[in-house]
Amino acid sequence: MKFDSKYNVLFMSISLLLFCLKSNSQINYSIEALTGKGDLILIGEENKLQSEVYESFIKMKNAALKEGVLIKIVSGYRSFKRQNNIWNRKYNNYILGGITSKMAIEKIVEYSTLPGTSRHHWGTDIDIIDSSKKQPKELLVTVNYEKGGSYFELKQWMENNASKFGFYLVYTNKSNRKGFKYEPWHYSYKKIAKPMLKQFIKIDFSSFINSDILEGYNSITPYFINKYIVENILDINPELK
Repeated sequence: MKFDSKYNVLFMSISLLLFCLKSNSQINYSIEALTGKGDLILIGEENKLQSEVYESFIKMKNAALKEGVLIKIVSGYRSFKRQNNIWNRKYNNYILGGITSKMAIEKIVEYSTLPGTSRHHWGTDIDIIDSSKKQPKELLVTVNYEKGGSYFELKQWMENNASKFGFYLVYTNKSNRKGFKYEPWHYSYKKIAKPMLKQFIKIDFSSFINSDILEGYNSITPYFINKYIVENILDINPELK
C-alpha cells in the first residue's frame, strides 16, 4: 500500500511534467523572461519562438501553403540586447540627420520599442512575409501588404485564417488607435501573449531605462513613459488585451 502511494505520486508528477511540456507555455514569467533577458524555453532555428507558438505557426504555415501562400518569419524572438542595439542605431541615425533628441525618440517609437518593452521579447510574436513572391527592396513596409503589393495575398489569407491558429494582428489600422503605427506584418499568439501582457504591465518600467546603455536616456521622462505605456503598449488589438 505504501509502495502504491509513492507510485501514484510519482505517476502524477510525471503526468504533470508531460502535460506542461506538451502545453509548452509557462503560467508565471520572470521579469527576465518578460523583458528579453532570458529565462524562456524557445525552439526553432533562425527565428525562435515558445514551443506552443512554434507548433501553431507550423500548422498555420502548412495550411497557407496548400493555398499557395508561403509564410516566412523574418523576426521572432528578440533579446533585450538586440532591441537595445536597434534603438541606439536608429537614435544615432536620427541625430546625425540633425533632429533633436526628443524628436528622434518620437520617430523611433512610431515602429520600434524601448528595449525591455518589445512583444518580441516574449517568443509569441512574429513578423511575416510571403517568401514565394519576388522580394521588394524593403520587406516590412505597409505598401507591400496593400493591393498590388508583394504580400497582399498573404495579408488576405491571414485576415481570413490567422485567428483559427491563435494568431492576431497586434497594431491594427483603426483610425482611433494610438501608439505604434499600423503593422500588417506583426502577429501575436493570443493564448500566451495575452497573459504575458497582464504580467508585463506590473513591472516598473523605469527599472530598465539605463543611462549607461540607452541612447537618448535624458529625454525619456516620466511623462513619456506613462504616455508610452498607455498608447504604445496598451493601445493594441482588443483581442490581445
